[in-house]
Amino acid sequence: MNRRIEVVNETAAADVLAVVRAAFGARPPLDPPAPALAETEETVARALAERGGLLATEDGRPVGALLFDRSGATLALRRFGVTPDMQGTGVAGDLVRAAEEYAASQGCVSMRVAARVELPGSVAFWEHNGFVRSGRAGALLDLVKVFPRTFLLPTPDDATAFGERLAGLLRAGDLLILTGELGAGKTTFTRGVGAGLQVRGGISSPTFVIARVHPSLADGPALVHVDAYRLESVHDIDDLDLEATLAESVTVVEWGAGMAEGLADDRLEITLVRTLGDAEVIEDHDVRTVVVQPIGARWAELDWSRLGDPVG
Repeated sequence: MNRRIEVVNETAAADVLAVVRAAFGARPPLDPPAPALAETEETVARALAERGGLLATEDGRPVGALLFDRSGATLALRRFGVTPDMQGTGVAGDLVRAAEEYAASQGCVSMRVAARVELPGSVAFWEHNGFVRSGRAGALLDLVKVFPRTFLLPTPDDATAFGERLAGLLRAGDLLILTGELGAGKTTFTRGVGAGLQVRGGISSPTFVIARVHPSLADGPALVHVDAYRLESVHDIDDLDLEATLAESVTVVEWGAGMAEGLADDRLEITLVRTLGDAEVIEDHDVRTVVVQPIGARWAELDWSRLGDPVG
């Protein structure tokens, strides 16, 4: 079989409408009914002319489609549907990946979609594809996916400077979860965050203290620096009672992957990787990369260009 997914304009309105009617018509009755069922070839053509969309075909037959919309740096997906006979064959996932590629090509930093709460399978599909819940309006659940960014950090000074630039995007209540091997630069990066936030005290590895609070010297949020390396479970994180300071502070948790995610729905998951040098010996001059994965709607409209030019 020959599957194609293409960006289309108003000339594909009839095919897109056929997919939308087949996909939404096969769903169980909803109250209120899905607005997609009221679409006409004219309304679809107008939407495609203004923003475009995607059409998936299998051996030339339309089997999947969606409409694009845009708000700032966020690409919204509307009228997402797959014909009933092709559901479960990977068309939906292919549409999402094609939409992500298109969003990136247009300079978007995130994607958004609305799903009906009465359709848990639909919600689960979007969550499986990396979208997280960001709000609800009536019967519609809003889900968002913010794209990761990868940056090169050639020296420890670059890691510190990167943390300082990132601090300029942070506010009280933000949670950063750091991952990386020993010597990857997690604490060096955190020093930069502390410098950018203008907090008191030198930032060092809190391994033996587990958590340190650095008050602000500039009427901003404090920095709570946590090392979860010696913690064994989520319950150990709970025992630290970080929720008590989370709303008023910026919280950075080293080695927090798999344990600290439950502290906040919106967070930054940051992975530092040593990319060059002797495989057996970690050196300060080794080049690092940092991958910043934003989770949640909090990060969708930020000016990420302030961090520098990403490499991916």
